[in-house]
Order: sequence, then structure tokens, then C-alpha cells
Amino acid sequence: MTTRREALGGIAMATALATPAAAAVRRRAAVKPAKTAARIVLDQAGQELLRLNPQYATSLGLDTGRNADLRARLDAADPGIDPRWVSEIDGIRARIGRLDKTRLSAIEAAQVGTLDYAAESAQIGRRFAYGNDGSKGLLNGPAPYVVSQQDGAVTSIPEFLNSQHPVKTRADAEAYLARIAAFARLLDSESARFTADATAGVTPPSFIARNALGQLQDYRKVAASDQPMVQSLAKRAAAAGIAGDWQGRATAAVNQLVYPALDRQIIAFTRATRNSTDVAGAQRLPDGEAFYAWALRCGTTTSASASEVHQTGLRQNDEIKARIDAILQSQGMTRGSVGERVVALNSRPDQLFSNDDAGRAQVIAYIKGKIAATRALTPRVSHLKLRAPVDVKRVPPDIQDGAALGYMQPAALDGSRPAIYYVNLKSTSLWPKYQLATLSAHEAIPGHSWQFAYLAENGGDTPIVSSMIGNNAFVEGWALYSEQLMDEMGLYANDPLGRVGYLQAQQFRACRLVADTGLHAFGWSRDKAVDFLVQQTGKGRDAMTSEIDRYCASPGQACGYKMGHNAIVALRDKARARLGARFDLASFDDALIKTGGVPLALLDGVVDSWMRGRG
Repeated sequence: MTTRREALGGIAMATALATPAAAAVRRRAAVKPAKTAARIVLDQAGQELLRLNPQYATSLGLDTGRNADLRARLDAADPGIDPRWVSEIDGIRARIGRLDKTRLSAIEAAQVGTLDYAAESAQIGRRFAYGNDGSKGLLNGPAPYVVSQQDGAVTSIPEFLNSQHPVKTRADAEAYLARIAAFARLLDSESARFTADATAGVTPPSFIARNALGQLQDYRKVAASDQPMVQSLAKRAAAAGIAGDWQGRATAAVNQLVYPALDRQIIAFTRATRNSTDVAGAQRLPDGEAFYAWALRCGTTTSASASEVHQTGLRQNDEIKARIDAILQSQGMTRGSVGERVVALNSRPDQLFSNDDAGRAQVIAYIKGKIAATRALTPRVSHLKLRAPVDVKRVPPDIQDGAALGYMQPAALDGSRPAIYYVNLKSTSLWPKYQLATLSAHEAIPGHSWQFAYLAENGGDTPIVSSMIGNNAFVEGWALYSEQLMDEMGLYANDPLGRVGYLQAQQFRACRLVADTGLHAFGWSRDKAVDFLVQQTGKGRDAMTSEIDRYCASPGQACGYKMGHNAIVALRDKARARLGARFDLASFDDALIKTGGVPLALLDGVVDSWMRGRG
């Protein structure tokens, strides 16, 4: 694939060749190099996956041209394993199997290997039909429950329409209305799926069911005309000068289509979950032990067992707590356990923002300041001159009860929309000031938004499919490694409490290894897992309850952070020891980013290839 620089060079050459005798040369200069066999396979997979994922196409800014029809559609969610996914994934693996692996470049080997690993994970996942449409393991991690406090149409579609669906033309607005109608159909499809799962004995734990049902009911209580997705269409259509009664038409669609389907879903969900128990872990699911082994494979992209992951978390928790203890003692905080002292820190007035709209605005402003500080340090950790624009927003109040405490929505690949860093401000007490710098390094710069920016800003050298595959351990491992980079670059040199926040975030990820495996492999209750996180990390009980509920709905995902971080740091140590003075930190970091994200099982080979290139 021609790079942006090569393309511009070709234009300059063509301009210089002004004589008729140079016409043939000019024509040859304008011809792009032929795609390699590997790139053809990767690009075909990307296009086909976009066709199966209209929402991904919009999120990436790729619902244009031959994919323009996708802008009016939502992802399908039919009961059972979707045969289209079966055919697609088997086809991907077959085409990869026919490639001559000896002819692949190092980067192609990483990209092809990544796609093959993900497709194999999806094939393994067919064993577990519940909660699954056939894509799990390829584009998303295991989610055993169709509807939970964080999964389902109500928690995703309205915000997707509001923040990602463009409204610049009349066609965009009509497509928006078509998606509202599709939202109603999706609700009914979900209801059929979770009803079938309940018949097979699969329902979310009772505490998750109560929360999810409350979210459905709360959404239903809002007048259709006041729904954010309705108002969003009306406001943006007016701003774009698109004439029409968009408010009235969207309101009617919600009243006539969405709300009747939602009423049916509320009844069906109530019926399906009436016998749910409070058993939290995956062991309660059919073939639950094997399901969790698959979830760990997807979440960590390794073959590590639950026991190995659990013991890693216990060991690293103790190591990081010792470092936190030393800093707290230096600040005169000597009484009680590390967790108890951090709990006390959480309630200090100098670390809190007022729990009102003014305080929430101050949190957003403070985060933006920290992003500016971390951005200034990026030339020391990367040679890539990425723009990586990022906006900071509050998690919408209508989904904050089930949402993560902080998360990133990557930028559109076409540059039409920046990355959006969401922070959950249900209560400002969820985010004491000393924790916000490391959160910003993780979610924004040089974490998620920086890594994803490469995919959007590298001139098309990275296949689209690399932006779609969810390599959880690499993506989250890179973000956690970014937190460490900022500490190493001196972000906390004059901020000891900020360093406590950084170390607490690292310790928290180590404790996740323990809590997630405890829940799903060792029979821990929800209360035991919450108590463990609160006592060990000093984080608030409400926040940790939300976290544990998240692990219940997404088994294995929380283990990717620290396992990914551990792998990156270990490989960096290996490269530094082998290369000595030839080791360059920024080049090492860029070598990882340029892969687009790979399974940890392939990361060693990526670093070995990079080291060979260093001589």
C-alpha cells in the first residue's frame, strides 16, 4: 500500500516530468504498487466485517462510498449463532491458511497472525451459544448476557446515535430516523435472545438483573420528545440547515416503535430473570469452566490459566502496596493499612470536587489540563508526530449507573470526529483529584487515543481490520504502560500524591487479576470480591461494586490490563538488555503502536523483529 509520503512524492515527480517523451514514465509513476497477497486478505476481511457491523462502519467514519447504505442500519442480533458470522470467520481462516507465510513481511506476519488468532477465538466461542452472536472473540470479548447493566440496545444505541452518527445532510437525518426504527427491531431481537438463553438456564445474577431492569424502566419514563437522541437529531439538523420536522418525526418513531418494543422487553426481561440468583461467577453457566477458560484467552490473548493469573495478581499487589506505603509514610500518613490510608486520602477536602454541576465542570477542566501536560511529554516516548485530538465528556447520566468509570471512544478514521474520553461523574467522589492524571494518561495521551490515532493518521498503511479487532490485552496493556511512561518521564516529580494515584491504578489492575479469577474460577461471592478491592486498593465501595458488576458481565476482560502491561515491560527489559546503548525507548514504543495491536502470544515475535532491525 502506498504511504501518504510516497503518494505526495509521486505527485511531485509527475509535475516535474513535463515533456511528451516522459508520458509513459509519468503514467508508471502514478500507478500504486500492487497489493500483496496478505494485504488483499486483510482488506477483504475488513470490508466484509464492515458489512456485518454497520455501527463499526459509522464509528470508524467508513459508512461512505460503497458502504453508504450502512449509515441507515444497525448491527443484527438474531437469536442463536448467526450463520453469516460462521461463514465469514471460517472464510477468513481459510484464506489465511492459503497464504505463503514465508513471503510475509514482519508487519504483515503480525497483522495476519492477529486476524487469525481472533478468528480462531471466535470459532472456539461457538461452543457457548448463549449471549453470543458469533462475533465474540473476534471483535468483542465474551458477554454471557444479552442485556446487562452495560450491554444491550438501551445502553448503547441512543448514545451511539447522539455522538457518532453524523447529521450533515438530509440523507444523514433520514438514516438517523431509519436507525431509530432499527433500534425498535433490535430490542425485540434481544428479547428473543435472552428469553431463549433463560430457557437454557442463562440469566444475569440477580443484582445485575435489578440494575439492568431499573435502567430499562428509567429510560422508558422519559417523554419521547425529551430523549437525548431525539433532541440531538433536531438540534444538529437545525444547525446544519436541514429543513423538516425532525423533532416531531423522531418523537413519533420513539412513541410508535421504540417504546412499544421497550415495553415488551421490560416484560420479557422481568419474566426471564425472576429466578436469577446472586451467584456471581461464570461457574453457574452451562459448561462454565470452559467458558471462563475461553474468556481468559480472549481477555489476555495468552494461554495462562486462572490459577496463574490469580497468583500473578496476588504477588504484584503486594509489591506495589509496598511502594505506595513508602510514599504515604513520607507524607506523614503512617497509621492503618495501605488501603485504610488511601481511603482517608479519598475524603480529604483538597482532593475532592463539589458534587454538583460546577464540580463536574471542574473535573473536566482539570482532566484537560493533565492531558496537556502528558501531551507535552510525548516526544520523549514516541517519534510519531500524531495529532491525536481528544475531547473530554461526562458519561451521559442516563447510562452512568452501568457504565465504566472511565473509557475512550476512538476517533473516526476519516478525521471527522476526535476521540472522546468519557469520565463517569455520577458522583465526583468517584474521582478524587490525585487519581485523574494517571487516568488521563491511560485514556488519552499517550494511552488509548494516542495508540488509536496512529490507525487514523498513518496514511492508510494499517488495514482497516486492525482498527476493528479487539485485542484487549494489547490495547489495555499499552494504556497501562502509558501510565508508567508518564511516571518515568517525571509527571509526578513534584506531586507525590499523584504518584500514589499512579501506583494505586497499577495496584488496582493487579487486584483485578485476583478478583476476576476469584469470581469466575474460585467461587468468590460479589461481596467478597468487592471487599477485597476496597480493602486492598482503598477505592470507594460504590466504585468497586460497579467494577465487580462489570467483571460479572464481562468475564476475563479485566485481566487484560495487567497481563498486557506485564508483557510489554518484560519485553522492553529484554530489548534494553540485549541492545544496550542501541536501545531507543521511543523507537521501541513506536514498534508496538505500528502493529495496530497484536495478541500477547505474538508480541515477543514483534519485538524480536524490531531488535533485528536495530542491528
